[in-house]
Amino acid sequence: MLNSLFPLLYGTLFVALLWQAFRVMGKGFRAASGPIAEPKDRTGRVTVHPELLDNEGKITDEALLTVRFSGDDDTSGEAAGPGAE
Repeated sequence: MLNSLFPLLYGTLFVALLWQAFRVMGKGFRAASGPIAEPKDRTGRVTVHPELLDNEGKITDEALLTVRFSGDDDTSGEAAGPGAE
């Protein structure tokens, strides 16, 4: 009895996984064919990281520390190291 269920179970799982693979590939093809939609904010408002706000709740005007990571293929010609600014 169990031997007769294996081909049916195998065939069902094969068709289900094949269907899922085509669905995922279809989403990829649709995404590649058009512009990417901007994700919508869940609150409907612009959200700002709290680190960018001063004591009054306004966006700070202070100079912020930024870090740029680059690989060996960076050919921008900019000087690197501390004091390169």
